[in-house]
Amino acid sequence: MDFLSATLNRVKPSPTIAVTTKAAELRAAGHDIIALGAGEPDFDTPDNIKAAAIAAINEGHTKYTPVDGIAELKSAIVKKFRRENGLTYTTKQVSVGTGGKQILYNALMATLNEGDEVVIPAPYWVSYPDMVLLAGGSPVVAEASLQTGFKLTADQLESAITPRTKWLIFNSPSNPTGAGYSWDELKSLTDVLLRHPHVWVMSDDMYEHLTFGDFSFCTPAQVEPRLYDRTLTVNGVSKAYAMTGWRIGYAAGPVKLINAMRKVQSQSTSNPCSISQWAAVEALNGPQEFLASNRTVFERRRDLVVAGLNDCAGIRCPVPDGAFYVYPSIAGCIGKTSAGGTLIDTDEAFATALLEETGVAVVFGAAFGLSPNFRVSYATSDADLTEACARIKSFCAGLT
Repeated sequence: MDFLSATLNRVKPSPTIAVTTKAAELRAAGHDIIALGAGEPDFDTPDNIKAAAIAAINEGHTKYTPVDGIAELKSAIVKKFRRENGLTYTTKQVSVGTGGKQILYNALMATLNEGDEVVIPAPYWVSYPDMVLLAGGSPVVAEASLQTGFKLTADQLESAITPRTKWLIFNSPSNPTGAGYSWDELKSLTDVLLRHPHVWVMSDDMYEHLTFGDFSFCTPAQVEPRLYDRTLTVNGVSKAYAMTGWRIGYAAGPVKLINAMRKVQSQSTSNPCSISQWAAVEALNGPQEFLASNRTVFERRRDLVVAGLNDCAGIRCPVPDGAFYVYPSIAGCIGKTSAGGTLIDTDEAFATALLEETGVAVVFGAAFGLSPNFRVSYATSDADLTEACARIKSFCAGLT
């Protein structure tokens, strides 16, 4: 008898973590590696947030807290949603977890039964389908394309919904593409959802503050208030506030759902780190001016990478609206052979050969549900990005 559970056999390890780990191992072995796989800002956590954490330690805030967050943090989250999104919640409608991933997982575990379907637009964050599978549901992938800017159309959403659909997972700006939905584009989707009252919306807004140019962020419950009672709006401090290691995510939604999520968390991790919670209070309530300066840096890096990749033979890289990723197509490289002798028959083969032959680590597109592409995280220095683009250009030039 197999010792491991059948449920575990339905899922795979995170490809993004695998790429990051392999890059770290190669670097430790002395190889010249440029790692563009991790979705993690290279900025340090702002000093006022670190100071708040130190103060929390000195003031003795080192004990267990309520399972899904301290009152002070929940109040800060309520204020954030009202201030930035025009959404009104009470603290009873707020859940705080150990990162956004736990919030999503708690919601799925609390609501999915065998046979329930979850619509997931592709390209998608690698964890969405596997979390659905772990919770006993069935992911239904609805493929967007380069031609639609990697955004799901109303007709595609309509076609994906069945009587068994329980959730739509929505992510804008997107990981891995950086694509963002305008108000009108999102309204076309919410109009579809209004026709299907059994479908709930899980809106992953983690990259809300990382948007560029004229793009204006919006979220489903804001665009269509009639969806308020069946929307879980998810966010966190990891990306915008450069607090990935602090592990704080949060969400607001209907009280019944939040209570169910609390029950799941009470029997898994219990409360998030008390010190991190107090740091997050300061992040949300404190000065926000640095967000604009960080966006300026990311936008410059985006433009650098888009220009560099579009200068590579066989690569086509669209300009994203936000986040810190690009998702170029390598359709023009498929079927060719690298200088090192690798047949580039898939985007995974491309990414593997690129790492082995040039030392540039990227994540292959199949991990995100749409090929042939790869994802670059440009949350690193201009120097590394410039050198990485030069290596990718040389690699592509060597394909025959």
